[in-house]
Amino acid sequence: MKTLPVALQLYSVRDFAEKDLEGTLKGVKEMGYDGVEFAGTHGAAPDRLKEMLAGFGLAAVSSHVPIAEIFENPAGAVEKYKSIGCGYIAIPYLPPELRPSGADFPKTLDAILKAGEICNDNGMRLLYHNHDFEFSKMPGGAFELDCLYTSVPADILQAELDVCWIKYAGQDPAAYIRKYAGRCPVIHLKDFYREGPSEGVYDLLGETEKDPEEKRGVFEFRPLGQGVQDFPPILEAAEVCGAEWLIVEQDLSVGRTSMDAARISREYLKRQGY
Repeated sequence: MKTLPVALQLYSVRDFAEKDLEGTLKGVKEMGYDGVEFAGTHGAAPDRLKEMLAGFGLAAVSSHVPIAEIFENPAGAVEKYKSIGCGYIAIPYLPPELRPSGADFPKTLDAILKAGEICNDNGMRLLYHNHDFEFSKMPGGAFELDCLYTSVPADILQAELDVCWIKYAGQDPAAYIRKYAGRCPVIHLKDFYREGPSEGVYDLLGETEKDPEEKRGVFEFRPLGQGVQDFPPILEAAEVCGAEWLIVEQDLSVGRTSMDAARISREYLKRQGY
């Protein structure tokens, strides 16, 4: 039985949300999404956001919170998104020096332990959202992502696995979801197309390409079902491994508006029974 609700990461439609957040939320609900994940609040106060979401019948699932904000004021970040109704906050990115292979990783661990405890005390959970560079290997052969999760107890830090970046790194998304069964309550569903060495894949992150001398390929984020992902095994793994939400994310839309891309992705999931 397919039971998982579907949310949209509002970063996917940020160009619309920045101009008309209320109208964007209305459109998201009309597409058939059950909830949203934030990446900033577009200037709206928490009480106003909560009011808009309630009016449209959308759940506040989660929010991405930059690690700098976690360092500076973890209690404030938790309180802000708790007041909106979020059940999770997610660290969306770590710069190289703060990753498991970085010199400042102990600083990251301290911040995660503190923020995770604050989340737990407030009935929320802390997540980490991966990209592909966490699949670089540490001495001994383990991936950085796995080192992160073995360094922190599961009751402090859980996973927001992004299936695009897992596949881009050459790994099997469904297998990775199964590997972290019981520890990945939120799954980021994202599709993409790639030909040859990629160009522009990290532009939105401000990172350089892995092969800067070989920029001759093609990379596009695409709506679900329009790219290279094999979603049925991913969705099956999410169902059986304890996921609570599926979240659609498309970092950039090419050849159509971001709202159209979000609609295409939602229609694809409806055809899969969600």
